[in-house]
Amino acid sequence: MRPEVQTFVADGPLPDRDADEEEIDRRVKQLEAISTPVTPDEAHALAASFGPDDCYGVAWSLLHLIETSPGPLPPVMPPDTDSGEWHHTLWNRWGAGM
Repeated sequence: MRPEVQTFVADGPLPDRDADEEEIDRRVKQLEAISTPVTPDEAHALAASFGPDDCYGVAWSLLHLIETSPGPLPPVMPPDTDSGEWHHTLWNRWGAGM
């Protein structure tokens, strides 16, 4: 896994809308440092980085980055009732066809 992906994943889930602007900007810069396409393993690791909301659209950028991975992608577990919105979105776009 490339260092820029490891750095992004190591910082945990994206912050929510209540995070300060500096934190959101820092995460955006980390995300922009990841060149495309990502590998299937990187895509799977990045999928764990969704936060509780769309983080001012940053979550959509993360989703689109994940989707640059060539298939086949590692299996995604179906969301359960406690899963967040982004797990459901990712499942509908990526995992439901598996």
